[in-house]
Formats: sequence, C-alpha cells, structure tokens
Amino acid sequence: MNKKLLRLLLIPALCGLTACGDHTAGKAGADNGKDSAGAKSDSAKGDAAGTADSMDAGTPVTVTAVSNAPFNDSVELNAVSAFLQKSYVKANANGYLQSSDVYLGKYVEVGQPLFTLKTKEAQSIGNAIGQLDTTLRFSGINTIKANQHGYITQLNHQSGDYVQDGEQLAVISDRNSFVFLLNLPYEMRPILLGKRAAILLLPDGTRLTGTIGPLMPTVDSASQTQNVVIRINTNNSIPENLIAKVRILRTARPKAQSLPKSALLTDETESNFWVMKLLDSATAVKVPVKKGIETGDRVEVLSPIFDPDDKILVTGNYGLPDTAKVKVETKN
Repeated sequence: MNKKLLRLLLIPALCGLTACGDHTAGKAGADNGKDSAGAKSDSAKGDAAGTADSMDAGTPVTVTAVSNAPFNDSVELNAVSAFLQKSYVKANANGYLQSSDVYLGKYVEVGQPLFTLKTKEAQSIGNAIGQLDTTLRFSGINTIKANQHGYITQLNHQSGDYVQDGEQLAVISDRNSFVFLLNLPYEMRPILLGKRAAILLLPDGTRLTGTIGPLMPTVDSASQTQNVVIRINTNNSIPENLIAKVRILRTARPKAQSLPKSALLTDETESNFWVMKLLDSATAVKVPVKKGIETGDRVEVLSPIFDPDDKILVTGNYGLPDTAKVKVETKN
C-alpha cells in the first residue's frame, strides 16, 4: 500500500515538470523566431535604402547647348576631268618621218614644228634632181606643225616610221577646253538648276571653285546620269580622267539652331522626334521637336526655340523616360 501511494504522489509531480520544460522550450523558440524576423527586417530595410540611394544618384549623362549659326546643306557627287576639244595631227604626204621633237605630255603652241617628213619620192631619187637642175631646190622634206595649243596626249608614230597621206600622227588636247564633267543623277536636276558655283575637292586635298556650265544633251542609259560641264580657273596642271568630289549647295540658312545628331531621339518609325532637356540640375524632361535638314554630325531643330542657356542631353539620353533623374558629368 505504501508503494502504491508513493506512485500516486509522483505522477502529478512528473507531469508538472514536463509542462514547465515545454513552456521554457516554446519561449526560447519564440525568442529565436523573433530574432530571425528582426534580422530579415533589418536586411530588407538595408536593401531598400541601397535602392533608394541608387535611384537618387540618377543616370550619368553629358549635356550641350543649342548652336545658333549659319547652317548649310550640300550634296556631294563625282566629276571626271576631261578635254572637250582635241586636235589631230596628220601626215600631209606619203613618206618617212625623219625627226620628231614630241613626247607625251609636252605642251605645244600653235604653229610649233612637230614632225619633219621626207616623201617617198625624195627618199628614192635622193639628190639626183638637185644635181641636174639646181634652180628646182627640191628636197622632198615637209614640216608638220601644230594647229592647236595644248598637251600632246597621244603619239602614234616615231622617227623612221613610214606613214601615208592623212594618217594620224598625234593628238593635241586643247588646254582651254579642260573641264570637269559632273555625273549628275537625272532626278537631282532640280538641285542644280539656278546654281552657278560648285566646290571641287581633288584627291590630294586641293579645293577649287568651279563655274557650272551647260548640261550635256544625253543621258547614260545604264546609270541614268547626265554630264554637266564645270569649268575651273587655275594655273595648275591637272591630268585628264582625274576623279574629284563636287560639293553643291542645296540649302543655305543664314542662322539656324542645331544640335549634335546624338541629342536627337526618335521612335521606331522615325516619325516623332524629341530631346531630353535638363529641367534642373538632376531632372531631365522630354521635349518634342521638329527636325530640319541634316549635315555632317549635326541636325537642324525647327521648333521649339530653345534658350541659349538650355542644356540638352547628348549621352546617356537613350531610353530615359519623361522626368528622369540624371547626374550630369563633365566632359574630359
């Protein structure tokens, strides 16, 4: 009976100890959960603060001002140098060329002796006729002279060659007929009409001013280009068949506002254009613009009219929304 009584007394005591242990463990777990949640909350607050700092920093950009200066639009085409008039030197009898003081590229004047020709009869008979009758003064030697001033651009015979009457001996290109022939696409005729001057740029960097002359009455069937005569006034010797760049003024604005092309933004269809303008030191806003002519690396802005102090984004502007946070950087 004593053992049974002892067991009955011990069972409630053990139950109380177990309950106390469970309560302590639960409290400890709750405390641990609270600490973990607090740590996560602190981490989330840190990430949010970093994101806010990044947003406050803004997109790095560079800016420029609007330029108000003369603005010209020109078109560049090719032109080939050529002599429009050429003179052909021909033999005046059948015979042999005894001497020729000519060479390719030589400049000759009108009436300058070029060739001496001994007829075949004089070559065969020799001085027999002169010995029979000294009054005849027969030599059988003819002098062929230049009938035009210019450069010898073609030479067909040399001393000692036998030639026939009327055979071509050389070609003289008239210096006064030297021009550049501009290859003008026919659809660009309206650009040239009314123009009187053009700028020619030679491959060696020489710039010449040319006067636009008449249009040739034919068009190339393959390229559909029409030759236009451009005359130049220079004492420098320019070879034939030289290709030069011809710049023809298309539009001239005495004063226009323009921006670098990198400042102009557009949509996929290139029907709407805009720029990003600084509203203050850290905010850029979208401003729709109307584009004018383009030349080189600049573009004309027809509207709106910007103030000289306005700052327009030139880099870092792509993809920015309206009212974007930016950070202006100084160009090195």
